[in-house]
Amino acid sequence: MKPTVDGLRDYASLQDISIEERRARYAAIARQFYDLATDFYEFGWGQSFHFAPREKGETLRASILRYEHRVAEALGCRAGDKLIDLGCGVGGPMRTMARDFVATVTGININAYQIGRGCTHNRKQGLEHLCRFVRADFANLPLADNSYDGAYEFQATCHASDRRAVYSEIFRILKPGASFVGDEWCLTPAYDPANAEHRRIKRDIEVGNGLPDIESIEVVLTALRSAGFEIVLHVDLASSGSPETPWHLPLSKRWSMAQLQCTTIGRVITTAVLKLMESVRVAPAGTAAVNELLCTAADSLVQGGRIGIFTPLYFLHARKPTGSSPAR
Repeated sequence: MKPTVDGLRDYASLQDISIEERRARYAAIARQFYDLATDFYEFGWGQSFHFAPREKGETLRASILRYEHRVAEALGCRAGDKLIDLGCGVGGPMRTMARDFVATVTGININAYQIGRGCTHNRKQGLEHLCRFVRADFANLPLADNSYDGAYEFQATCHASDRRAVYSEIFRILKPGASFVGDEWCLTPAYDPANAEHRRIKRDIEVGNGLPDIESIEVVLTALRSAGFEIVLHVDLASSGSPETPWHLPLSKRWSMAQLQCTTIGRVITTAVLKLMESVRVAPAGTAAVNELLCTAADSLVQGGRIGIFTPLYFLHARKPTGSSPAR
C-alpha cells in the first residue's frame, strides 16, 4: 500500500475531471486507486474483493465462496482447464478455482502492488504451480488466440473505459465453444439521469471506487454481442439473496461485531486510530484520508443499492460460438 499525502492528492486530482477524461486515463486511475485501497480491502473483506448474493444466516465469506463456485460451475470448470481471471485483485477467486477445481489460472492485473500480494498468498497456500499473474491491461492481453478453456471476472471490468474492447480481447483468447462468466457493476433501468440525487450517487460510486463511468445494462449486453459472444444468460442477482442480508449489508452503518469497521462508531474509532498511527509514523501520512475516501464510497454504494438504481451483481454467461474466429 502507498497511502501517502501525495498519492492521495494525485488520485483525487484524477477524479476531478470529466467522464471523457476519466475514460482516457482509466488505467492510471485504477493503478492509483488500488495502490491506496488494497490493504484496506484485505483487512475488511479478505482476499476476494467482490460482492455476492447472501442467504439468511450465511457469513460473508461463505457467500463469497459459494458465488465463486457458481461461476466455476457455469464455466463447466474441470481439472486441468486453463482459465483467465480478468482483473484478479490479490487472487482470492483464482485460488478458489485452483484449490477446489484444480484449474490452472492466469490472473490479469494492471496493479503491481496487488500482484506482489497475490504471489505471496499463492506461495503461502502452496498454489504457485496452478496460479500465475500477468501484469497487463485487460483491453490488450499479451496472450495467444484460441488458447483458454474459460474466462471469468468478478466485478472488475467496470474499471474499463471500453467494454467492447475488453470483451473482444476475451473472445479472442478463448477457444471456440468456451465460456466467459462474470458480473458487472451497472446502472439499472430505475436510474434517472435527470435526477440530481441519482447523478450524485453515481458520481460518488465512480470517484470512490476508481471507475471511469458506470454503464447501463443495455450498453454492457450490446458490447458483449458486438464482440461476437452468444449470451447464454444474463440476470440481475442483486436481490436474489435474503432480504435480511442484501449485498450491501457489509457496507452499512448498522451495528455488527463481524463488520465493526463499517459501523458509525467503528469508523470514528478507525479514523482516530489511523491518525494516531500517522502521528507516530507507524502508518504513512494519508492513511486516515484513504479510509475516509473508502467510507464515502461505501455509503454511496449502499444508497444506490437501497433505491435500486445500481447493481454490482449483473450476472453474465456468454459463449464463444464453435467455429468462430477471433474478434478484431
